[in-house]
Amino acid sequence: MKSIKTLITAALIASFSTGCEKVLEEHPQSQIVPSYFNSPSGVLGGIAGVYNDIRGQWGTEGFTVEMQAGTDEFIQGVNAGGGSAYTYNGLNSSNFGAAWGVAFQDINTLNGVLQYGATIDLPEATRKQYLAQAKFLRAFWYFYLVQTWGDVPLHTEFITVPSQAASRQPAADVYALIIQDLTEAAADLPNQPTAPFLGKAATKPVAQLLLAKAYLTRGWLNNTAADFTQAATICDDIIAKKADYGLDLWQDYGDAFVPANDYGKETMFVSDHVLDPKYGYYQVGGQAGGGAAQNLSPWFTNWNYPNNSGINSIKNAAGAFVNNGTSGMIRDSYYGRPYVRMRPNSDKIATGPRAGKNYFLDQAFTNRNVDSRYANSFYTVYISNTAVTNQASAANNLRGITYTTVPGADTAVWLPDYEVPGAPQFVGKRPFKGIVVPPSLWNNGIFPALKKYMDPSRGANFNDPSTRPAVLYRFSDVYMTGAEAYFKAGNNAKAAALINVVRQRAAFKKTNSTAENAAAATVLTITAAQVTLDFILDERSREFFGEWQRWHDLVRTRSLVRRVQEWNQEAAPYVKEFNMLRPIPQTQIDRVVDGPKFPQNSGY
Repeated sequence: MKSIKTLITAALIASFSTGCEKVLEEHPQSQIVPSYFNSPSGVLGGIAGVYNDIRGQWGTEGFTVEMQAGTDEFIQGVNAGGGSAYTYNGLNSSNFGAAWGVAFQDINTLNGVLQYGATIDLPEATRKQYLAQAKFLRAFWYFYLVQTWGDVPLHTEFITVPSQAASRQPAADVYALIIQDLTEAAADLPNQPTAPFLGKAATKPVAQLLLAKAYLTRGWLNNTAADFTQAATICDDIIAKKADYGLDLWQDYGDAFVPANDYGKETMFVSDHVLDPKYGYYQVGGQAGGGAAQNLSPWFTNWNYPNNSGINSIKNAAGAFVNNGTSGMIRDSYYGRPYVRMRPNSDKIATGPRAGKNYFLDQAFTNRNVDSRYANSFYTVYISNTAVTNQASAANNLRGITYTTVPGADTAVWLPDYEVPGAPQFVGKRPFKGIVVPPSLWNNGIFPALKKYMDPSRGANFNDPSTRPAVLYRFSDVYMTGAEAYFKAGNNAKAAALINVVRQRAAFKKTNSTAENAAAATVLTITAAQVTLDFILDERSREFFGEWQRWHDLVRTRSLVRRVQEWNQEAAPYVKEFNMLRPIPQTQIDRVVDGPKFPQNSGY
């Protein structure tokens, strides 16, 4: 494998958590030199530092925007703070790229682990596991890089001398390394988490899933039938051996997002976020500052319920929601912080064949009466958490009655997924104590909030960041990845069978009878003839909405421009084919002063 010098110095190491005390006790090092990897603690520390850097991306604000904005799923919330990431208008080399330098720093660390760790004094099985972790993590970062930027610097040797020269290698070479690393990692990683890599660190099935995704993505890039077949076969193998791997789907889709199940059977790979302040990311009770490795993902799609839930809100002459009156809610831990960065794409299309429809309800989350994923993914009912007395004489109280809301009992805000006559103060002719906000009244300040990763159990201050892990891969993704691979391989029957496992699980509700669940599963069962690329993408929305996958899903399937133009009105006028790669960070370009200039991606 060709090795090149890139613009990195020795990598920095910080402590992290994989749920294992041995890793937590590693002493951070300020700089890595070759001798650092001459001991088991040095090798383990190098791996620990890379896991820590993953935590500094997944769950943070900028990275979440990078992975989800500018797609068919999300549009801007009122506090988005800048539109280029969402609209592609003015997108340039100063946007995104926070993970570029981190990724190459980590790759260099992993090269050191692999180069020097092969001879450390450890039992053979332990040494193999350490090296397998390093291979997985190197492939993990390169897979992110090649999907995001295409051709990137490629190196496999530990660099200790800084260089001001760098070049990009073909994506084909990068994929070759990814596939080699993941194949070798899968051979040596344990079936289930094993000390010192407990929690949900990389295991054999995680490496296999990433390998299947790499084959699938390369197959789309080159239209290579063999890659699709390989990806499908790998997914079949994971499913066949799920008992050995301790993996399975929860019977109820919602159980995948119960905090107690964060490390359960459906979760495959996570980025940990710990409460202990000794790791330096925040002080308990000191509130979230948004930097470092803080997990703020529960709140990016949360509307400003404390300030935008006026009890006497009205619909104006233009038919729009107007917030008015005393707020029916106060901020609390259960409903989380109202960041209002992004919102589900529920704006109706103005013209064209989709006129009058929106992606959120009319394309993604259909069959909401039988498919449980909408109800399990979004808050639609906010129970009053403060007593508010509303006088009959209060401005815009159209109800004509005086009443006081009862905390814990009355509904303060109801966001139904259908139109309700009399909204926002009535249900039909019946006065409603709170407010009713149906889809026609949703806007960039009030909308159903994603609830999958809400965290009501934080520290002394409910503004503290979440301590739940960011879940990168769930077992249902094995079925959906396999289905997409079979679809591309021309086997729609097998694709439908795998999709139906996911859809039939989505039909289950604990409140249903056995007969009702069986009937719902029948409704959601599809045939081979229904399997299309758009159906698969819609199904991935239903299953993985808000799980850091959408931008790469659309890029992988060469669907970004088409789907954005079809469904996302704010981005449709600006998105172009070259936007399927992100702009190379300007910092990288500016630092290359020796040899040929570092090339920018076309269009930027």
